[in-house]
Amino acid sequence: MDKIKRNERLAVMTQVLTASPNRIFTLSHFCELFSTAKSTVSEDVAILQGAMRQFGLGQLETVTGAAGGVRYRPIGMKAYSRDFVEMICDKLREENRRLPGGYLYFSDILSDPELVRGMGQLIAGQYYDVGADFVLTMETKGIPVALATAEALRVPMIIARHSTKVYEGSAVNISYVSGSGSIESMALSRRAVKDGQKALLVDDFCRGGGTARGMIELMKEFSVQVVGCCFVLAVESEKQQVMAGEKALMLLSDMRDGADFSIRPADWIK
Repeated sequence: MDKIKRNERLAVMTQVLTASPNRIFTLSHFCELFSTAKSTVSEDVAILQGAMRQFGLGQLETVTGAAGGVRYRPIGMKAYSRDFVEMICDKLREENRRLPGGYLYFSDILSDPELVRGMGQLIAGQYYDVGADFVLTMETKGIPVALATAEALRVPMIIARHSTKVYEGSAVNISYVSGSGSIESMALSRRAVKDGQKALLVDDFCRGGGTARGMIELMKEFSVQVVGCCFVLAVESEKQQVMAGEKALMLLSDMRDGADFSIRPADWIK
């Protein structure tokens, strides 16, 4: 095999690492791939770390220990920062988005791959240290962002459904009070999660927090700990808190009184 140049190694390493966020690659993996010494690969990693830090492309971390190596995390990316969320807010401020019942139309936002990827990476960046084993969402609009978050965390995504599906086997069913005050049902296959795991809740919208509280109660049935909760959009109200430390990408003024609404990025987004 011909000797591989450094610029070629850097290009391949960048692709491999960014295509698998939060996965640890040993230095030996790249040594075998490029047929080069570990000291050379270490130098390549240092170059990539500096470049990503300088241009705001995420973090490349060195993990020590027997199972250590290097991993990429899309944290602090300039492309997905407060300006990115403000751009989404601008889209949501457009005319004719108000829906009956005090809702806002944003299904088009949740179906845009680039926007969904950015929102998922922003959310994931807040929860790398909580040790979530999976991302839980409620069907159906929250699925795209939940999947993008799960991809960035490198964990599975689990979907709670309104009714049991025969192809998922036996399930746990609970009733909960939705944000509108109605009684709804929620179901999850018994095979979907295991006792003692940790869940991160991700959903599209929160007004009263009824659905999120339902998911928390559902996790209790499985003896699963909920370690975080994040929404794409939440009504700005102190009364809606679901759990300590919950987050939302964007905050919306309550529109049920018919007044003009406002929407802004959450304060934690820099």
